[in-house]
Amino acid sequence: MDYLAIFIPLLPFIAAAIIGFGHLFNQISGQQGEAISAEIAKNAIYLSCVASIALLVADWMGVNEGVLIAGKWLNSGDLVVELNFITTGFSVVLAALFSIILVVITRFSTNYIHKESGFHRFFFVLSLFSSSMLLLVLSGNAAGTFIGWELAGLCSYLLISFAYDRPIAGINATRVFVTNRIGDTGFILGIALSYYFGGTIDWTSLNNLAESLTTPTVTVISLCFVVAAMAKSAQLPFTPWLARAMEGPTPSSAVFYGAVMIHAGVFLVILLRPIIEQAPLTMGLLVVVGLFTAIYSVIVGLTQTDVKSSLCFAISGQLGLMFLECGLGLWELAMWHLCAHAVVRSYQVLTAPSLLHYVHGNPMKPVSAAMANKRWLYVASLQRFWLDPITDRTLVRPVNGLGYDLDRFDKNIIDRAMGDPATSFTAITSLTQFEKDTYKNRLADMSVEFARGKGIVGKLLEWVANIMSWFEERLVLRGIGMDMVEIGSKLGRAAITFEQLILKPRYLVLFVFIVLMLAASI
Repeated sequence: MDYLAIFIPLLPFIAAAIIGFGHLFNQISGQQGEAISAEIAKNAIYLSCVASIALLVADWMGVNEGVLIAGKWLNSGDLVVELNFITTGFSVVLAALFSIILVVITRFSTNYIHKESGFHRFFFVLSLFSSSMLLLVLSGNAAGTFIGWELAGLCSYLLISFAYDRPIAGINATRVFVTNRIGDTGFILGIALSYYFGGTIDWTSLNNLAESLTTPTVTVISLCFVVAAMAKSAQLPFTPWLARAMEGPTPSSAVFYGAVMIHAGVFLVILLRPIIEQAPLTMGLLVVVGLFTAIYSVIVGLTQTDVKSSLCFAISGQLGLMFLECGLGLWELAMWHLCAHAVVRSYQVLTAPSLLHYVHGNPMKPVSAAMANKRWLYVASLQRFWLDPITDRTLVRPVNGLGYDLDRFDKNIIDRAMGDPATSFTAITSLTQFEKDTYKNRLADMSVEFARGKGIVGKLLEWVANIMSWFEERLVLRGIGMDMVEIGSKLGRAAITFEQLILKPRYLVLFVFIVLMLAASI
């Protein structure tokens, strides 16, 4: 029954391809085509769910071999990446659970997205997401898991910006996408270090090598993957992106951030259990991050005034407890916690639009007196502890500033050194500036005629005065004095610019880093 693992992610991918190409070539479009898109997505996910359950039953019966090798994906020198799947253990359980949840959400979405302009786009993305998540949990190597990891992130971006005509949707989607790319950096480093130190990126082989690797090696490898897991599962300091992700439609919020994708980080930590257990520092980091995320989420969640925000902080709080459980070595509890949480949160997010109907007539519980009496804590909770502004100031602004500086360096130094011609935009700008300067010069020329005389003597004196003024303006001030003034002004501006650059935090940090590197080399 191991071969079923191939079809579990493949069927939704085929459905996504059919819907995508059908809509692209106008074979599936408009309201008349909604039933076709919905049926294609539902049937594919139904069959994938049946295959997942059959694979799980076969695993319980002891029929599966544990690993299915479908072929080689990459063979380059010593690096061999196989197309293999895990067919036993927690991965199979999670594949079956996720497929069932995906079936429920697909059926729910059929009526919820009805008559929306992006109906076909929604089911295309939902099918692609289903394929990517099932590939993520079943892949037997880090490369396959990473492909599913990235495709799920792309689908997340597309569904958060589902209402792309609203600027806030695009802003939130971009912010979430960029934040998760920070975690992807850790994932890529983890893959590279796994191959460098262990000679493999296969999950089973890497876990079997855990005891043979030194403590610093397993610590570095595990920390890289844990950073990726923290970003994916919205742990501190990455928690704020989860609230922004609720911008998408309710079904996408349920499938991405209530039930399925948000648990990918916890799954990765559980998958690397043998590696992490050999790294006490990583275990300690899981405890600290999970505990502080849970506390943060509880405090901030008490002051939220809308349903989705309250749910997103409840979700991040529970995920923090899962990280805490993994850090304490309670792996079985973390697995059960993940499965139960996925079921409960998917139901809560799907029923969020009907919450006011359910609680109508029931008094709302006020904020606790302990928080109400602590004004600073109440304000901090309302502002979500200012994590977004802190991130902007410490990460976004320095990166934007560095990019601006690099762009100026490229245009003013590299392009000129390479002899590249000026772009049309620069030429137009230069022409505009020339016209402005010419206009100013004409005004200056007109201002030279400061006196008007009458009669022959008056006109003569006016003519002499204009000649002397012209001589002073053109030959004295502009020829000698104004050049010196202009040179001095340029030097002054350059000195001020250099001083401002030196005082910027990113350059101070860069200089400190260079000094430390020089000191270390000495």
